[in-house]
Amino acid sequence: MKFLDVQPALSRGRWWLIFIAAWLAGCAGPKDPQMQQGHLQGPVSVTTIKVMPATVPMVDEYAGRTAGVREVEVRARVSGILLERTYVEGERVDAGDVLFHIDPQPFAVALNRAEARVEEARANLRGTTRDWERTRALFADNAISQRERDDALSAWELAKAQLATAEAELNAAHIDLGYTSVRAPISGITSREVRSEGSLIGTGPSESLLTSITQLDPIYVNFAIPSTELARQRKLLASGALRFSEKESLSADLYYGGERYGATGVVSFTDSHVDMDTGTIRARAIFPNPDAELLPGQFVRLRVHGLVREGAFVVPETAVMQDADGTYLFVVQGGQASKRRVTPGPVTESGWLIDAGLKTGDEVVVEGVVKLQPGMAVEVAESEDMAALNVAEAGA
Repeated sequence: MKFLDVQPALSRGRWWLIFIAAWLAGCAGPKDPQMQQGHLQGPVSVTTIKVMPATVPMVDEYAGRTAGVREVEVRARVSGILLERTYVEGERVDAGDVLFHIDPQPFAVALNRAEARVEEARANLRGTTRDWERTRALFADNAISQRERDDALSAWELAKAQLATAEAELNAAHIDLGYTSVRAPISGITSREVRSEGSLIGTGPSESLLTSITQLDPIYVNFAIPSTELARQRKLLASGALRFSEKESLSADLYYGGERYGATGVVSFTDSHVDMDTGTIRARAIFPNPDAELLPGQFVRLRVHGLVREGAFVVPETAVMQDADGTYLFVVQGGQASKRRVTPGPVTESGWLIDAGLKTGDEVVVEGVVKLQPGMAVEVAESEDMAALNVAEAGA
């Protein structure tokens, strides 16, 4: 029994000895990654560029949707029977073209009646004018009373007013007769007819709509800009770090179906308030569209350009890394890799713009970044492509 009692104690002691030996071995091993990799495997080969301040064109890309510059409802302005449609649905019409004919006969009769009333009023005015002239002469000779003189004057003035009323009614009759030919208010592409020939047309909201016309040349493209991005641009413009390349406007290129649209547009509108639901600001570009190649409702992509960033540092996207603490990259200092925290800006066609954290001449690692740890020995082998990029940006 005593032999059996001793064995578990010996077993436990042996395990404690193994644990202490492993712990001592861990303490004695190298702690520094550079000791583990740098000394045992040699310096890590990396590619770098020396950053220089450059003038960088800024290009921003947005999703957009096309819309007609003007979309107008064509409505009847007089009631009657719709006799004829004179346009082809879906075809282009010019402003002033006749689209529909409404039965004109009732309005022609009303016009004749109005003309007759004008002639009657004119004849009445001529008679009252003669009476007034005689009365005025008699009153000057004290041949009639003041009351007779006033009555003649009132009759003459009333006749003039009646003539003016009749002439106004005649003008209204002319206008109503003209409205029986429904004309295109703008040039554009027509929609389908809403009411067919033979229908009784009214002038109310639900009875007067006949068709609609959309102006396609030029055409709008509506898009949205994140409010934080626009605020950043305005701040940089105020400081002088950002400027317009040529004139105080932004140009835009349009892409749809994988191809670039042939004409260049201009950003013509930026809203003055932020959309509370999306946190964006509405904007609009305008493009020439003479052949109606673009139609309202198409989803497209816009590349907006016209701004230039002065004194900017740009690095390839492969150089930029992120962790839980933010954005960083590696620079080479004294043959070793040094982790540098930076403030990233937008991604441009030239690379990733760095707002803060770099200075002129910093040697930034652009290839081999994933193998690096801070303090690790590195061997720099700058490629020709990276050198060419470096020279191009420095001379911009």
